[in-house]
Amino acid sequence: MVDKNIYIVQGEISVVVSAIKRNSRWSTHTPLDEEQDPLLNSFSHLKDTLNNIKDLSDVEPNVFLRPFLEVIRSEDTTGPITGLALTSVNKFLSYGLIDANHEGAAEGIENMADAVTHARFVGTDPASDEVVLMKILQVLRSLLLTPVGAHLTNESVCEIMQSCFRICFEMRLSELLRKSAEHTLVDMVQLLFSRLPQFKEEAKSYVGTNMKKLKMRAGGISESSKWKKQKRSPRPPRHMVRSPSGQMDPAQSSTLTNNLSGGVPFIEQHSGSSSILPGSDSAASSISSPTTDSGLDGGSKTTSKEDLTDLEQSSSTATTPMTPSAEPGRLESQYDGREVERAQSASVESIPEVLEDRDLLADQSDSASVHDMDYVNPRGVRFTQSTQREALAFTLKLPEVRLESHCVCPGAALIPYGLPCLRELFRFLISLTNPHDRHNSDVMMHMGLQLLNVALEAAHIAPYQSLLCLVKDELCRHLVQLLSVDRMNLYAASIRVCFLLFESMREHLKFQLEMYLKKLMDIITSENPKMPYEMKEMALEAIVQIWRIPSFVTELYINYDCDFYSSNLFEDLTKLLSKNAFPVSGQLYTTHLLSLEALLTVIDSTEAHCQAKVLNSASQLDQSESSTVEGDGSVNTITDSTIEAGKSVPGSNGQNGVVSETRAACPPTSGHLMAEKMRFGRQDQEETDTVEKKSLKKPQRFTSCLPNSQELLEIKNKKKLLITGTEQFNQKPKKGIQILQEKGLLSSPMDDNEVAQWLRDNPRLDKKMIGEFISDRRNTDLLDSFVNTFGFQGLRIDEALRLYLEAFRLPGEAPVIHRLLETFTDNWHKVNGNPFLTNDAGFALAYAVIMLNTDQHNHNVRKQNIPMTLEQFKKNLKGVNGGNDFDQDMLEDIYNAIKNEEIVMPDEQTGLVKENYVWSVLLHRGASSEGIFLHVPGSSYDRDLFTMTWGPTIAALSYVFDKSLDDTIIQKAITGFRKCAMISAHYGFSDVFDNLIISLCKFTTLSSESVENLPTVFGSNRKAQVAAKTVFSLAHNHGDILREGWKNIMDSMLQLFRAELLPKSMVEVEDFLDPNEKISLQREETPSNRGESAVLSFVSWLTLSEQSGLRGPSTENQEAKQAALLCIKHCDPEKLITESKFLQLESLQELMKALISVTPDEETYDEEDAAFCLEMLLRIILENRDRVSCVWQTVRDHLYQLCVHANESCFLVERSVVGLLRLAIRLLRREDIGSQVLLSLRLLLMMKPHVLSRVSREVAYGLHELLKTNAANIHCTDDWYTLFSLLECIGAGVKPPAAMQVTSTNPDNDTGAQSDSELSSYHQSEVSLDRGYTSDSEVYTEHGKSRIPRSATDVDVGWLVVGRDDLDGSKATVIPTSKPLTHPLINQYSLTLGQDVGLHDTKSLIKCVDSLSFIVRDAAHVTPENFELCVKAIRVFVEASLNGGYRTHDKKKSHKYDSKSSRLRKKPREKDGASRRAKPSSQRPARSHSDDEEDEGVPASYHTVSFQLLDLMHTLHTRAAGIYSSWAEEQRHLEDAGRKIEADSQTLWSSCWCPLLQGMAWLCCDARRQVRMQALTYLQRALLVHDLQTLDAVEWESCFNKVLFPLLTKLLANISPADVGGMEETRMRACTLLSKVFLQHLSPLLSLPTFAALWLTILDFMDKYMHAGSSDLLLEAIPESLKNMLLVMDTAGIFHSADSRTGYSDLWEITWERIDCFLPRLKEELFKQAVIPEPVCNVPVEAVPQPVAVTPASPPVPVPSPVPVAPAEPNIPSRPSSPRDMPTPSANGDRTDRSSPVPPSTPPMPTPTKMSPPVSPPPLGQSPLILQPLASPLQVGVPPMSLPIILNPALIEATSPVPLLPRPSAD
Repeated sequence: MVDKNIYIVQGEISVVVSAIKRNSRWSTHTPLDEEQDPLLNSFSHLKDTLNNIKDLSDVEPNVFLRPFLEVIRSEDTTGPITGLALTSVNKFLSYGLIDANHEGAAEGIENMADAVTHARFVGTDPASDEVVLMKILQVLRSLLLTPVGAHLTNESVCEIMQSCFRICFEMRLSELLRKSAEHTLVDMVQLLFSRLPQFKEEAKSYVGTNMKKLKMRAGGISESSKWKKQKRSPRPPRHMVRSPSGQMDPAQSSTLTNNLSGGVPFIEQHSGSSSILPGSDSAASSISSPTTDSGLDGGSKTTSKEDLTDLEQSSSTATTPMTPSAEPGRLESQYDGREVERAQSASVESIPEVLEDRDLLADQSDSASVHDMDYVNPRGVRFTQSTQREALAFTLKLPEVRLESHCVCPGAALIPYGLPCLRELFRFLISLTNPHDRHNSDVMMHMGLQLLNVALEAAHIAPYQSLLCLVKDELCRHLVQLLSVDRMNLYAASIRVCFLLFESMREHLKFQLEMYLKKLMDIITSENPKMPYEMKEMALEAIVQIWRIPSFVTELYINYDCDFYSSNLFEDLTKLLSKNAFPVSGQLYTTHLLSLEALLTVIDSTEAHCQAKVLNSASQLDQSESSTVEGDGSVNTITDSTIEAGKSVPGSNGQNGVVSETRAACPPTSGHLMAEKMRFGRQDQEETDTVEKKSLKKPQRFTSCLPNSQELLEIKNKKKLLITGTEQFNQKPKKGIQILQEKGLLSSPMDDNEVAQWLRDNPRLDKKMIGEFISDRRNTDLLDSFVNTFGFQGLRIDEALRLYLEAFRLPGEAPVIHRLLETFTDNWHKVNGNPFLTNDAGFALAYAVIMLNTDQHNHNVRKQNIPMTLEQFKKNLKGVNGGNDFDQDMLEDIYNAIKNEEIVMPDEQTGLVKENYVWSVLLHRGASSEGIFLHVPGSSYDRDLFTMTWGPTIAALSYVFDKSLDDTIIQKAITGFRKCAMISAHYGFSDVFDNLIISLCKFTTLSSESVENLPTVFGSNRKAQVAAKTVFSLAHNHGDILREGWKNIMDSMLQLFRAELLPKSMVEVEDFLDPNEKISLQREETPSNRGESAVLSFVSWLTLSEQSGLRGPSTENQEAKQAALLCIKHCDPEKLITESKFLQLESLQELMKALISVTPDEETYDEEDAAFCLEMLLRIILENRDRVSCVWQTVRDHLYQLCVHANESCFLVERSVVGLLRLAIRLLRREDIGSQVLLSLRLLLMMKPHVLSRVSREVAYGLHELLKTNAANIHCTDDWYTLFSLLECIGAGVKPPAAMQVTSTNPDNDTGAQSDSELSSYHQSEVSLDRGYTSDSEVYTEHGKSRIPRSATDVDVGWLVVGRDDLDGSKATVIPTSKPLTHPLINQYSLTLGQDVGLHDTKSLIKCVDSLSFIVRDAAHVTPENFELCVKAIRVFVEASLNGGYRTHDKKKSHKYDSKSSRLRKKPREKDGASRRAKPSSQRPARSHSDDEEDEGVPASYHTVSFQLLDLMHTLHTRAAGIYSSWAEEQRHLEDAGRKIEADSQTLWSSCWCPLLQGMAWLCCDARRQVRMQALTYLQRALLVHDLQTLDAVEWESCFNKVLFPLLTKLLANISPADVGGMEETRMRACTLLSKVFLQHLSPLLSLPTFAALWLTILDFMDKYMHAGSSDLLLEAIPESLKNMLLVMDTAGIFHSADSRTGYSDLWEITWERIDCFLPRLKEELFKQAVIPEPVCNVPVEAVPQPVAVTPASPPVPVPSPVPVAPAEPNIPSRPSSPRDMPTPSANGDRTDRSSPVPPSTPPMPTPTKMSPPVSPPPLGQSPLILQPLASPLQVGVPPMSLPIILNPALIEATSPVPLLPRPSAD
């Protein structure tokens, strides 16, 4: 079957042929002869050929293409015909009729390219001509973009591009056509650069020769142009002849113009026929003028070795098209030959120095290899390795064999295009961007930039040395220059190209990048009013974009900020951005937000790295990464660093496009996609890749490729010093060097080589100063070293000199110049192997070069003289080379080099010359080791970067947050804050975090608003709510690193508290008294004092609402408050407390410090605030139970401040006390802290007594709770002592132990607001009895008064009942001892403890007694450590509850602490002009302790207490023996116990029985009958209990002295005036008890030496009791008891004595003597036989005050009887004359009982502690036994104390202010 393709070709033949024929007929009216017409002839031949074949591939492509191409080339065809031929060719290409594998394909393609680029046709009208041009574009595009296009040669590709550029830049063509050309170019450039990775860099010599032919020129230039200044070149200028019409040979123009006259409108009139390039000079130049040979800008060249392009720029002709005419062809070949020759000779010389640093550039090469790594194409599709291989295999599945045969074929001479055309294209595109070339119009520059952009997007250029050179020099230079143009589109395009460039190649462009960024910074900060805002915005956007490149910022920091001689780019940019984020006008513009965004980029990436670290900290990946990066200090393969650096540009690694199966059928649509399908001309770089992987170079300043932060810090410090030194050097070189030596940066003494190197390396040095310094005569050695730093080897003398003179400013004085040049030439001569005959010859030549430079380029010189010619120059140097001439060619080269490029003296020139100089210096630096640019992993130096950026960033964020109203921006700022917080938490930067929190707290408006407005303002301010949520969530998440910031958070919490916005759970606190066990810290409001009349309150409401203009809160306000409450609920402030257990200790301590700092003062906080903070503090302590020991001291000190220093009770004190107890209850279970906590409870004992008494109820309830929950955890005596002391102080109003009190002992210190009368009483009481009793009215005048006198240690302002035991002669003083735990001395002969029992609160007493009974009733809680304390406490409560606590009741109203007054809100204060809390001074429902409501029930509760106490005493009394013996038993097992526990009766008596009996006895003296009776019953039971029978005589004696006698004494007083009968009965029972006990224990008592005294005392009581009652009860009962005793004694034979004359003992005599005083008849009744007549008449004792003499007749009495003091007082000599002479005063009260009728104003009487009046010796004959003192060693808990006096009534009578026997009327 015939190949379909043949039909296609035949079809096209007929179309074209018929068109030709039609056209000729129309023009000549005669049919054309096919034979004669060459075009038709060739078509007919083709027809024949096609008819003879079956398959189109049987013929060479050239065969069927030739006729069509001839039509295209022919000048005679018209546009439409040419167009048809073009269409046909295009069809052949698109149908793939030319088989790429055919051996003739290359030749055919080459012909096609040649024909189409040189198409000729006769113009008709512009529109149809443009159609033809359009078709030409189409064919060219198809040609390059079909697979067969790979066969094109370098030259053809250049021509194709050239043709497209022509159309593109011809402004007379329509825009549509120009734009089409532009699109075609974009596709072509995309294709070519996408194929870049398939090409290899060629051998260096080849690059040089080949490039000559590919010179792309856009058009000629007029000779006169100043831009044409020729570059230094070995050829004379005659070579610079150019063909005027760029691409056409000169001969062509004449042929065109002579042609037919039908002109083409868009060409000058006289040109008849047209071609793609119009022929006339003017037309040609107009079309082809756009670009000049880029080399001609006159300023971009550096030294000779700098760049490959030097040679090309001096090329003299443009490539001439192949045309049918032979003559021009010859001409061309002549030129070409010459050029190639020249080029070859020159090419070796022109290889730049840079090439030697191949390893520098090798970095990126491997990423270009297709197989190396994943590739992401520009559309974002990622290719993994496997799919790439498949894709390649798929697209390239053409048989390999064909390729080989192709190589053999004759056409193989045509080499497919490769790198050379790309390089030429790249060079041409770069030349288009030169803003200093006047031929480059804006359109051309823009086009150039656009195509460069495509090229950079498509290819990764860095690995190609020849392209990189162009980038480093011209491209970067033009781009930086373009930043100064004011045309936005060019500016924007250049920024775009810069981004691509620096993104992918920054490691080769260190200094170019620095220059670029500085330029951008200048634009941003420019104050120039002409600078458009858009430009600034774009510059900022560019920075933001470039900062977003992964690890870019880090690289900036390490490569610039940490480089001695670069500027601190990162730091400067950060400052700039931060400054720029603050609007001057207050208006937020895009620039401000962009700056913020750039700053946030650093934060974002750092935060992402931190997050990743947190997530991966454990994962394997992280470890392996760190091992490669840090393990060996250098990154093993470059790939690591490139991958880290972020995958360079899209399409940098192997340009395989997406190729799917469907695509395979139809050709790809874009150049990029086509690149992969190209088969020929590929030279894949796989082999070279492996070779070029070399290890990374590291800068000398670093020890490794990843220096640590410490190293960088040192470098930065060193850099600062260097800058200082440099500045000094630039003023005075000596001084600068001296400073650097002092700082140790230069060695001392001066090392010339080191200094020389420094002068060379440091670009900041002033070149003029360097010149002066090295030329100084004293520094000749330094000059030698300086010259040695240059590498002059292999450089021509002028090149060496150029290098030398760029390093410093040549001074003006001749001798100095002489010295400098001499050193230079000596060195040059030496290193170059002495090329001249003498050194002087070199010196002369160098001088001549300098002179020539001045002559050629100095304006002043040129004005006067014509510049020197080459001949003159040569002539001047005749015979200078040691008498001979220099090499003439060398001189010519030197002359041209200097003429073409001035040797620029530093600091001398301006404008372009200076720019060129600066640029060349930059290139030099880039080529040295200084230009090494480190790639580092992005997260390497996050910490350092964050340290530098956080300040500016947070400031900028705060500003933007504050000023912006846009939600998204606010959100962005908040995200920024959160990220900063996360990073600072990650690195533990608490200062940053605090700063953040403080900033955010400001935005919550919580601290700035007044409390009344806060709910409304906060609730309606969304921004404030966002800030609040952020603050709290940050504190929740990263509280660990909060330090100072806690204070601000707590202040905000306080404000929320004041504004009542906190959740209920936070303001409710535990309480002991409240029935719900919770109370709220916020006070409910009461509208007004109820006392006001309704009218008044209504009026005040009216006036109020008028003033405020509000009638109740409005709905908006309500809604706002709801919003505020909701927001705070979200914030979850309570979590701060509950989560505090997870805080680091340091943070916890700061948090506590913040809370503790809130104490009431006049300025900021009131009492309620402090209470709130205290509650939070306590909750935090409880949350942190596990580590409470670390913070306990702090809390204790705080509570101490609050409690002990309080002068009046208030809510805060109440909360502190409750808090302390709550802590104790919870913490006692913890072994580590329990004892400390208990010790802290002593704080309560240190409080001012009157303050303590006010909180007694809280303490009582708290202690109860404490003991109930923790009694088992209390082990040590000290702790029990604390608790019992507290119970006593609280329950019974006992004065705290003196040692606990902390206030000053001098009452004057704090007399404060006391009145004179108070003061006097204060002192008088102090003097008289050391007891702070001032009268009731004085002290508790009225609680409402602002101040209560503060009690000093020795003045207890409480209800002191003074002298309850009246003048108890045998009382001892309580001496406060230094150790709190040695019990004060207790007078054992009194029933009371001698404690100062003040006022107590009933409920507290009841609760304390409950607590006590809890301990006593549970045997487990009674321990050796607390037993005696228990006993003592019971006795204290007995005293307190006596008579139903009558002291408390009488004055209840004046004393009771009504907490109303303490909880009144203080008046609202002004704070910063905004009143804090203006509420009517609302009261809290008073938690008054007043017992009003309980008054009726009080007696009942006191009964209960008394019975409870009796029961407790009885329980203890009965169980004591058992308890003690079990302890003693236990202790025998534990031998190491501390104090020995004895269970003998002696111990039991002193520690337990005796005190308990005294307690019971005291209750027997109660005014309440039931209590008295019950107590007597218990006492009787107790005295007769079985255990007591083991006591011996001494103990029993003390039982009488300590229990029974004091009891009887007390009962004589008028205890209960109302209950006379009851009292009689009590007295009777007491007497009966006395006689029972006496009789029961008579036998042991008889053994006592003091028996007689005991007996007489009993008789004495009988006497008193006889006369005590008003009824007959006692009169009858007493004699009966007495008879009973006398009879028993008589029976026992006590009264009998064998010795006496009467048979009776002395006792008998004394007994009757005493009894006769009150029962004279008794003796007769009982012992009638023994009656002795009475010698003395019975006179009432009290009538005759006896002198102080011991009268045996008066029986001893133990205590003075409690009879009212008689007003008339006998003067008794034994009494101290004034109270001041007193012995130690007793500690107990001396006031008469309340029940006595004597007015209480009678001053109390002093009672000496130990009465020791002078005692006269007893009368002779009198038995001395009575006078022996009772030395009883048994005392409660104290060292033995001898009985104060002999129980002698006469003595007592003498010293007592009270008559001994009562008058009957006294009742």
